[in-house]
Amino acid sequence: MVEGQRGDHVSFCEELNHQEYQITCARSGSAGLKMLENVKPAVVVVDAASLRTSGVRICSNFRKADNDLPIILIVEKDMVLPEVVDANLVLWLPFTAQKLANRLKAYRETDKKFVMKAGPVELNTQTQLVTCHDRQTKLTPRLVEILKVLMKNKGKVVERIPLFTQVWETEYTGDTRTLDVHISWLRQAIEEDPGDPQLIKTRRGVGYIFDV
Repeated sequence: MVEGQRGDHVSFCEELNHQEYQITCARSGSAGLKMLENVKPAVVVVDAASLRTSGVRICSNFRKADNDLPIILIVEKDMVLPEVVDANLVLWLPFTAQKLANRLKAYRETDKKFVMKAGPVELNTQTQLVTCHDRQTKLTPRLVEILKVLMKNKGKVVERIPLFTQVWETEYTGDTRTLDVHISWLRQAIEEDPGDPQLIKTRRGVGYIFDV
């Protein structure tokens, strides 16, 4: 974790050390990068608020050092960030150390076969957490299955009936309206504007397409 020493700022390093996490704390971005030579973290947390910076350059440097390294960026509530930031998740203060701990659970070392990525969407099928547009949501098992099918077929139209029979494991297709409801819930989890979906698009009368 990269964290400064502001007297008016709660130390997440200290809070997390009281839990089950093994935390290595660096006091600057350069010190954190130096640590990568000897430490392979499951996730890097950049507390930019404690450093009185946006953290954008620090995240970029970590991404250059390890393209697969998960990065969580913490910023002040009024911090304006560029549209693209080299972080998997951005958290705006204020929030509790417990909230940060909950977010870290998604990045505990797991077999990479459980992680799917397509465009801005990252799905961990083991933890059932989906991350998109700096927001993380816990999905139901059925929503995970729907999203898995759509992501595996990104750019292709997935027809309603095959999708329904595969996810619900049934041959009965007399009423697939429940699929529409689940698609609506999925859009709420990953779309910036669920009313104008840009990721999960409807092909009227045919099915859905995951467009990245």
